[in-house]
Amino acid sequence: IKLRVEDYERLDRAGAFDGIGKTELLDGLVYRMGPQFRAHGFAKDELAYRLRRCLEQLASPLHVATEQSVRLDPNSEPQPDIVLTSEPQGEGAIPGSSVALIAEVSVSTLAFDLAGKAQIYAEAGIPEYWVVDVNAKVLHRHWKPRANGYAKRDSLPLGERIEAVTVKGLGVETRGLGWSSHGPART
Repeated sequence: IKLRVEDYERLDRAGAFDGIGKTELLDGLVYRMGPQFRAHGFAKDELAYRLRRCLEQLASPLHVATEQSVRLDPNSEPQPDIVLTSEPQGEGAIPGSSVALIAEVSVSTLAFDLAGKAQIYAEAGIPEYWVVDVNAKVLHRHWKPRANGYAKRDSLPLGERIEAVTVKGLGVETRGLGWSSHGPART
């Protein structure tokens, strides 16, 4: 039996997930989210900052939200690393219909981010989805959502300016988002 968002939120309010840490609901299943260490946190914070600066320069109505719940459908309420939304304020989760782009930063969850989460985001009609592969220093871009996944995908090396496909004028410099054992990449 798949949990509905209402069930998931009721369980959370009742304390069912206390002591477990952060969770998210994906296709009716509750997933425990792992700890975020510096490589992940640095890339997420830096990308969110760069996206926010670009949106401000464009005078865009979009807002950058980090680690907030997004209501996609009756059985999915993920907490993506970064969300570009036209509805940052209000009660409850960010409505999926307001989302222009979702970005996940991946250090240890790449396979799931590229498969399971990509499928859920595509089914929900999220126009564009990015996965920052911190280890390989690559940004995977997905767009043209369909019921069976994204119709278009490409992979771009970190270290250059990357443009959004679906948000006109949105582009960010990705130099320094990757990580190495010596700290942020200097590529």
